Amino acid sequence: MGMTMTQKILADHAGLPSVAPGQLIRADLDMVLANDITGPVSIKEFEGAGFDQVFDHSKISLVMDHFVPNKDIKSAEQCKKCRTFARRFDIDNFYDVGEMGIEHALLPEKGLVAAGEAIIGADSHTCTYGALGAFSTGVGSTDLCAGIATGQAWFKVPGAIRFYLTGSLPAFVSGKDLILHIIGMIGVDGALYRSMEFTGPGVASLSMDDRFTVCNMAIEAGAKNGIFPVDDRTKAYMEGRVDRPYKVYEADEDAEYEQTIEIDLSGIRPTVAFPHLPSNTKTIDEAKGVAVDQVVIGSCTNGRIQDMEQAAALLKGRRIAKGIRGIIIPATQAVYKECIRRGYVDTFIDAGCIVSTPTCGPCLGGYMGILAEGERCLSTTNRNFVGRMGAKTSEVYLASPAVAAATAVAGRIADPADL
Repeated sequence: MGMTMTQKILADHAGLPSVAPGQLIRADLDMVLANDITGPVSIKEFEGAGFDQVFDHSKISLVMDHFVPNKDIKSAEQCKKCRTFARRFDIDNFYDVGEMGIEHALLPEKGLVAAGEAIIGADSHTCTYGALGAFSTGVGSTDLCAGIATGQAWFKVPGAIRFYLTGSLPAFVSGKDLILHIIGMIGVDGALYRSMEFTGPGVASLSMDDRFTVCNMAIEAGAKNGIFPVDDRTKAYMEGRVDRPYKVYEADEDAEYEQTIEIDLSGIRPTVAFPHLPSNTKTIDEAKGVAVDQVVIGSCTNGRIQDMEQAAALLKGRRIAKGIRGIIIPATQAVYKECIRRGYVDTFIDAGCIVSTPTCGPCLGGYMGILAEGERCLSTTNRNFVGRMGAKTSEVYLASPAVAAATAVAGRIADPADL
C-alpha cells in the first residue's frame, strides 16, 4: 500500500520502511516549540520529572508572543520562567521583547522549520508549517516536556483526506476564504485526526502566505495536520532562510485517502464565519450588513506581509467608520519593518487604526482588544468560540484581511469589491 506525504515523513522519522493509519509510532523530532503560556507548564513538568538536560538546545524554540510585552504580573512571571529556562540550557531560539513575533509566522520566517521535518508545538496552530511540506502538529504541554527532554514523540499515524484544487482564486479572495469554505463544508470535526493533504494544479496559484493560512486552520476542522506539496514556490521561500539540507516527500501514486474533495478555486467567494464556530460560514453575499464594533487584522493566521498589503490597499485614502476600533498587528518584527518601509503604517494610522507590536493579544482574549458585553468583532484570527475575545455575550466573526479592511471602512461586514 502506498503512503501519503504525512505517512512518509512519519515513517522516516520513526526509522520504519512504512507506516499505516492507526499505527502507533515513536518518531524523532526536528523542532519542539512552546510559548509564554504553554512553556511554563512544560517546564514545570520537565523539572518535576527530574530531567537535567534538553535533547538539543538548537532544536527547541521558546517564543514569548501571547502576553508580550507583559500585560500583568502573572504574564510577567510566566515569561520569567521561560527566560530562566532558556538561559539555563542555552536555548538558541529564544525570542523575547524586541525580537519576538507570533510564533507560527516567526519560525518559518527564521528558517527554523523546513520541508520534510517533524515538528511539535504546545499550541494547536503548530500545524501551520505543513505549508512548507513538513509534518507539524500541536500537542499538550506534557508531551512537549517529553519532546524537550528526549527529542521524540509518540503518534498515531493519521489517515488522510485529499483536497484536489483546480483553478485560481478570484480578486479579493485569499487562503483564508479557502479554508473557511472548506471548514464550512466538512465541519469542525470533518477531518478529525486526519491529515488534510492539498494537491492538484490549483496549488501552484496559491502564495506561501495563502498556504500558511490554510494549514494554520486545519486544526479548526479537527485535523491532525495540513500539508502542501513542495514546489518551486516553497523552495524559493526556503532559499536564504533554511541553512541545512531538507528532504522533499511526495505522496505515492497509490496512496490511500479516506476521501477526495475537489475544489475549483475560481468559484470561491469571500467567506465569513459567524459565531460561534469556524464552520458557521456564509458567503459575503449572505454576510454583509452585520454591524460591528471592532476590526482586528493580524494573528498567526493573517499577520503576514500579504495580509498587510491587502488591508493597506483597501484602507489607503479612506477612513474607517466612526465608532469602529481598528487594530492592526503585524505578525513579526520583520513584517512590521516592511510595513513601515512600504508606507503601510502611515496608511493604517491615517485611516484611523492603531498598529501594535507583534502579539497574539486579542485573538485569545488576552489584551489589545478585549470585547465588552454584546460587542461584535470582525477578525482575521482563527477561532470565534463563545467568549473567545472577551465577554461571553460578545461575538467574533472570522474573515480575510480584505473583508476586514472593507468592514472597518463600512462599519458593517462588507464586500471589498464594493469599496
